[in-house]
Amino acid sequence: MDFARTMKEKAKALQKRIVLPEGGEERTIAAAVELVRQRYAKEVTLLATRDEVVRNAGGADLSGITIIDPETSEWLPEFAGEYHRIRKHKGMTPEQAAKEIRHFMRFGAMMLRLGKADALVSGARSPTADVLRAGLTIIGTASGIRTASSCFIMDTHDEKWGAGGLLGFADCAVIPVPTSEQLADIAVASAATFKSLVGAEPVLAMLSFSTKGSGGDHENVLRVQEGVRLARQKAPDLLLDGELQADAALIPAITEKKAPGSPVTGKVNTIVFPDLGAGNIGYKLVQRLAGADAFGPFLQGFAKPISDLSRGCSIEDIITTSCVTMVQSAG
Repeated sequence: MDFARTMKEKAKALQKRIVLPEGGEERTIAAAVELVRQRYAKEVTLLATRDEVVRNAGGADLSGITIIDPETSEWLPEFAGEYHRIRKHKGMTPEQAAKEIRHFMRFGAMMLRLGKADALVSGARSPTADVLRAGLTIIGTASGIRTASSCFIMDTHDEKWGAGGLLGFADCAVIPVPTSEQLADIAVASAATFKSLVGAEPVLAMLSFSTKGSGGDHENVLRVQEGVRLARQKAPDLLLDGELQADAALIPAITEKKAPGSPVTGKVNTIVFPDLGAGNIGYKLVQRLAGADAFGPFLQGFAKPISDLSRGCSIEDIITTSCVTMVQSAG
């Protein structure tokens, strides 16, 4: 399965609306031009002044792209009023709300909140913390989820792994040491991400250096064990098991030896790592040593789909991530 091409085809069929808050950034403009040219989106909005977009477009054809300047938008009164409503319990005044909502990330997030866009992609020149902050304060988390996290889709190019060679890896980018409650949220959110993007039923393994208590009562073993219990409580119909070592999760002969009777034997397509160190190292090892393509990280757990880019991203990265995020918006 060619994941990137599949996401583009799905996005083209869905015809969703996407906002790119970093509208004056050169790569973002080039990606917007391509999103319109290839008809991957119904509407593409850049947040910037028209002068800034034209100046950085390199002469590209901007027809079909919507450009909105948050400083002068006709939506400002509505956006400021809603921002004050959801933040007044924190002491925010109407004047502060009117000033702060002009920030491109907050403005873009409010477009998503109020249904003026279906998906948001940012981060080409902004730190992840800014993207997460806007998402958490304005969009909020999905029902039953209190944790924002991330998921990579790893294309191993080998159909014996996961679903047609695709595996979900989480969380590899957001939470350094998740609590048991956060691990449960990550598991539930990752299952939803995998199903929406890949189309296969998610089968999860929650990883540890221990399999079924072999690591004793170490706090990091107990943390994952409790995460497994809470994930099952949150999503009783979700097929998952843990705590499992990586080989016990992925190699059926070892699963049968270390975790006999496991319901995920030979079926795992989504992996939940015990912490960010393991997740980040794990996806990069698979990417570099196994030659897998790593798509993401895609943010998850939000009420509406937003994605964060690496500041070193390419134009193609922005296009693919935009298509993936629009696919997520379809549920």
